[in-house]
Amino acid sequence: MSQLLEEILSRENMMRAYKRVVANKGASGVDGITTEEVREYLIEHWEEIREQIRNRKYKPQPVRRVEIPKPNGGVRNLGIPSVVDRIIEQAIAQV
Repeated sequence: MSQLLEEILSRENMMRAYKRVVANKGASGVDGITTEEVREYLIEHWEEIREQIRNRKYKPQPVRRVEIPKPNGGVRNLGIPSVVDRIIEQAIAQV
């Protein structure tokens, strides 16, 4: 296993990523898990998710598409990843 991947998946790094994503709040992704609910979900599923990442089997959830109105009257498409995927992305960015 690569040292970089283990640093990304370290408890300390993942906790920092979790705290940062939860502090930012934000909408839930396609799975419907909110920042308030993600703690319980991770307690139950983290070991499985971590092993999937280590074995390169993890697949991020599809991105939820939302249209945001623009000031000029048009709309802008916005993609919202799941909270779990945002935590993983944040952990990668931190390392």
